[in-house]
Amino acid sequence: MALNSVKLSPANDPAHPLGPGAASEVLVVGAGATGLALACDLARRGVRVRLVERGEALFPGSRGKGVQPRTQEVFDDLGVIAAVRAAGGRYPQMLNWVDDHPQRSWDLITPVDEDPGTPYRHPWMVPQWRTQEILLARLRELGGEVEFGTALVGLSQDPDGVEAVLERAGGRRTRVRTAYLVGADGGRSAVRAAVGVAMRGETVDPRPALVADVRVDGLDRGNWHLWAHAPGGPLMLCPLVGTDDFQLYAQFDDGEPDSSPAAVRAVIAARTPLEAGAVREVRWSSVYRPRAALADRYRVGRVLLAGDAAHVHSPAGGQGLNTGVQDAYNLGWKLGRVLRHGAPEQLLDSYEQERRPVAAGVLGLSTSLHRAGRDGGAASVQRGSHTSQLAVGYPLGPLTVEARRGLPQDALRAGDRVPDAALPPGRLFDLLRGPHATLLAVGRPAPLLEGPAQPELLVRECAELAPFGPGYFLIRPDGYLGLATEDPADLPPYLALIAGR
Repeated sequence: MALNSVKLSPANDPAHPLGPGAASEVLVVGAGATGLALACDLARRGVRVRLVERGEALFPGSRGKGVQPRTQEVFDDLGVIAAVRAAGGRYPQMLNWVDDHPQRSWDLITPVDEDPGTPYRHPWMVPQWRTQEILLARLRELGGEVEFGTALVGLSQDPDGVEAVLERAGGRRTRVRTAYLVGADGGRSAVRAAVGVAMRGETVDPRPALVADVRVDGLDRGNWHLWAHAPGGPLMLCPLVGTDDFQLYAQFDDGEPDSSPAAVRAVIAARTPLEAGAVREVRWSSVYRPRAALADRYRVGRVLLAGDAAHVHSPAGGQGLNTGVQDAYNLGWKLGRVLRHGAPEQLLDSYEQERRPVAAGVLGLSTSLHRAGRDGGAASVQRGSHTSQLAVGYPLGPLTVEARRGLPQDALRAGDRVPDAALPPGRLFDLLRGPHATLLAVGRPAPLLEGPAQPELLVRECAELAPFGPGYFLIRPDGYLGLATEDPADLPPYLALIAGR
């Protein structure tokens, strides 16, 4: 069977209809990157998922354009990394300008050494609209679809499920029943409001910002152009790899930005050497104030929050979309285990326990990068390993069991992201790719697991495998080391925790 899908494709299984109007086990509200990634993950697990989006089409802007190395690993597992890599490229160097004069260029992304454990070492620039198109195409391959023009306008829940009220164009309303509902519907989440979860935070910068996708003549595409001291406020124009567009980002020291095409052209003409007529097209534009906020809770009964519905970020550091996709990746396998394999519902509690502290840390990082850029200049905003999200882990999480003793300081431990490694005839990531968990018996015989067959568990013996020492290592479906032990007796209780068998 293909490792990145279940044996029976949901599209071909009459018992698992995923198209518009179908009954669902999970209703996902919001077809941004988070909602699409979650729908893909659920669909490949054979979960009946329904995805609704209040807009008439996918979000059209480039806003979340940076795909971090850890998110690229997630996309590899979801089966979309080839398309993502083909659609984008490395970040260009920044080029400072003073009035009409280009100055020095410099690297926003600090160089990273070769590491066999990290197949994707650099952030990859892909416009958000293109990332979403790729995820939608993958969802359709898995038999799913997005119901556009469909808004959630109410919900109620009981111990057995959620009843949602959906409204389509023209005001027609329908009531639908689902086992679980996930709100991935952005910073102004209707789902979050419906369950009464507060969002607490702060304004990162009082200055409003204008962001737009523009087509411009007369500006080279080899650099990301920065006018840090332009009249009225800083302005940047970033060439979007794989397109003819630039992303405009302009802050306003005074007044409120106007996002009309004429106003976008005017601000570019006022702050750069370009004339208004050089802006051939304004393809999308938006105004916002940088803010950081975190939801008080990620789960209320059978309703869960993910992505911007749970946390909103400054764009500095390129963390928002990535954190949302990784929310989806954490939640998808847990919903699959509960719905498909009888795992205890308490497994879903670990979603908030693991992901909310991560979001809190990421919010602090993006806020500090934003303010450093505002106050300290170029060197203070350079990005490197601290923004790659490769170091994100769950060492104190409820699903983390480190049973070994006397480990060296730099040892791979339970809760860590599992790095790639050579595992003949291929790579460890080749073995991990797919909806299953993986048990590695390193320098030990494969254990004899009594009782019913373990669902979606792949067992592999190997004499040695760096950076693992000898022992038994249970790698979760999302690529984190859940259990590390030298005693095979520790395996059955852990498997019961994540699989219910």
